[in-house]
Amino acid sequence: MDGDISNKPKLIPTRKAQTAPSDALYVKPEKVYPREVSGRFNRLRVLAVVALLGWYYALPWLQWDGRQAVLFDLPARKFYLFGLVLWPQDFIYLALLLVIAGLSLFFFTALAGRLWCGYACPQTVWTEVFLWMERWTEGDRPQRIKLDAAKWSADKASRKAAKHTLWLLFALWTGFTFVGFFSPIADLGSRVFSFTLGPWETFWVLFYALATWGNAGFLREQVCIYMCPYARFQSAMFDKDTLIIGYDPQRGEPRGSRKRGAENKPAELGDCIDCTLCVQVCPTGIDIREGLQYECIACAACIDVCDDVMDRVGYPRGLIRYDTQSGMEGKEARVLRPRTLVYGTILLALIVGFGTALALRVPLSVDALRDRNALYRVIDDGVVENVYTLKVANRSERPRNFAIEVAGLPGLSIDMADTVLALNGGEIREVPARLRAPTEPNVGAVPNVAVPNVGAVLRTAIITITVTATDDPTITASTTASFIRP
Repeated sequence: MDGDISNKPKLIPTRKAQTAPSDALYVKPEKVYPREVSGRFNRLRVLAVVALLGWYYALPWLQWDGRQAVLFDLPARKFYLFGLVLWPQDFIYLALLLVIAGLSLFFFTALAGRLWCGYACPQTVWTEVFLWMERWTEGDRPQRIKLDAAKWSADKASRKAAKHTLWLLFALWTGFTFVGFFSPIADLGSRVFSFTLGPWETFWVLFYALATWGNAGFLREQVCIYMCPYARFQSAMFDKDTLIIGYDPQRGEPRGSRKRGAENKPAELGDCIDCTLCVQVCPTGIDIREGLQYECIACAACIDVCDDVMDRVGYPRGLIRYDTQSGMEGKEARVLRPRTLVYGTILLALIVGFGTALALRVPLSVDALRDRNALYRVIDDGVVENVYTLKVANRSERPRNFAIEVAGLPGLSIDMADTVLALNGGEIREVPARLRAPTEPNVGAVPNVAVPNVGAVLRTAIITITVTATDDPTITASTTASFIRP
């Protein structure tokens, strides 16, 4: 499955890391001042930021059948996803969804590199918004460098205060929205303005706001470089046919500056004019011309700025581009290869299985718990009685009536106050049930079991308890239990 190490592109350390002292355990990183850039990939990145944050901030406010459309109601142990209501018993769906998400990351990384990091990762998305606010208040890269180097003044203090005010308000809004996925957001908002927010809700709003403020405002690229494990193991999913951002050294080297407006390129120089703009726009501060590096998040800012420079000097675009290592070497890239075929096949099977399981999911569950006080009772006419507690959960949003039936032994019957249960939407009820059967028949019994300290040999049969909605026979659930007789 393309496991040959020689086929993997090498991730080299950056120039910064190479100049660090060899005996240093930690080197304080230089602050990165990304320059503003425009271009087709930047427009895609802005579109991704607007779409993802739009969904994040708008989703809790959407309504569905008179309730919040997306709500993870932990006290009630119910998760609302539009028309779908999930319960703790449906944890398997969450587990399957996490497996699909993880495998999707492997598949798209093997196919197209770190597209997730460059366009959809929450750290990238929120950092991009914080950078916008920083540029609005402090200016572009040269102005920010000059401002940080200048002594404190009224102008510097006002700009810094404006930036952090915007950051703080946006972070608080983010924390409030996060809590709004777990507590009804309309009620949450009214309690915020009336200063009646609970202690745990207050804690999580402030905690998530602080995390957003710190990660997107201060740590930024340090999260991607040092804290995120994905940067460390991504090379295991790369090969020579993985789409990456690369610099074409055969075309660009030797690099060097030249006179502006020169009609002909100097014969001894490549297309790279060594303007360093590709470094200045990089949010992680690396030089893509040094080769593939694990710090690269594939945001394509260097592609946009390099294409703009190539247009201005009259050279073809693509000196820095999305390409595979095979393409950079002039070979044909293979999209369909064992790695992507295996990932894609497994991913498709999981998605189909997940969708099928959700479509066939029954909004009803039943469990039978045996009475621990007595294994059985012998009542009149030699009838044996076992006592159970039935736990029936109506996992739909509408009230329903449910009929209860038993099977598994000849003459088996159920004695309840009412064999038809009326349950409201989302209601869980525990009801006692007495199951009775004659002592003589031995049909369906498992081998005899000797019970210590009882002094008798017992016969155990497996019975089935079925609950069915009276208005919809397709909504039915069953559970098994053991019926014990002397």
